[in-house]
Amino acid sequence: MAKKLRFTNEEIADALERISSLLEVQGASNFRVRAYVNAANTLRDRKIPVSEVLESEGVSGLEALPSIGKSIASVISELLLTGRIALLERLEGQASPEELFETVPGIGVRTAHRIHETLGIETLEELELAAHDGRLNKVQGLGRRKIQGIKDALSGILSRSSRRRARRLRWLEHEMKELSFHKPKVGLVLEVDREYREKAARGSLREISPKRFNPSGEKWLPIYHTDNDGWSFTALFSNSPLAHKLRRIMDWVIIYYERDGEEDQCTVVTEWQGQLTGKRVIRGREAECHEYYRRHKKEELYSKN
Repeated sequence: MAKKLRFTNEEIADALERISSLLEVQGASNFRVRAYVNAANTLRDRKIPVSEVLESEGVSGLEALPSIGKSIASVISELLLTGRIALLERLEGQASPEELFETVPGIGVRTAHRIHETLGIETLEELELAAHDGRLNKVQGLGRRKIQGIKDALSGILSRSSRRRARRLRWLEHEMKELSFHKPKVGLVLEVDREYREKAARGSLREISPKRFNPSGEKWLPIYHTDNDGWSFTALFSNSPLAHKLRRIMDWVIIYYERDGEEDQCTVVTEWQGQLTGKRVIRGREAECHEYYRRHKKEELYSKN
């Protein structure tokens, strides 16, 4: 079994609260946001390190703790075994710089906007450097006391950052995911794809500022969080080099899905050849999509009769 890292309960709780804050600014459901807050509170109330619980009782021991189900137990286990949390890294990558700054205590919407507009910085590491080298003094409305508060908050966030710990402890082996991963049903994924594209077309979704292929820092990429049938989904238009080259940005939809700690992603596109031409198809699951559409066409015929 892989060697475990010695994170304190407080450090793990901080990481869970970071996930909660990022989910909140990206419009995830209140239930999902509160789940991470409640789990963080559980860890802070415990005197026994949860690292010892994982070592003696495994992931099932974590799941038995109040407010910690399979998904969050898996997140905690991943951090203790690898020094990183993939979900946190992905959420930080999807948040615009302003939204990322808003998750730092003491920084509100207006201040986050001023920081980004005045200094042109995009990451928490850059914000920490600006706070120490004096550039943050140039931002309107930030006095000495407030800047010190931001420094203290960033010191706590970044010193316990799973990304930073991962860089310092690259010798760790990765041992995770004992159970086989089950994918959501084709119809469910296609429904999320439909909802996302319709909401994006109406302009009813929060838009983020992607870091790639966006030199002006414009907020243009709609992001959609939804829960269905026990799955948590996040959908975005593809911002990949190939999507840009083929001009398929607004056609290709990347859908991340997670349940019980297992996480994966897929791409949904409009098929341009074969029997499914014109249909929305999940890449890699074309045969399942064909069966799905065949079955639904048959059901439509029965309903008409």
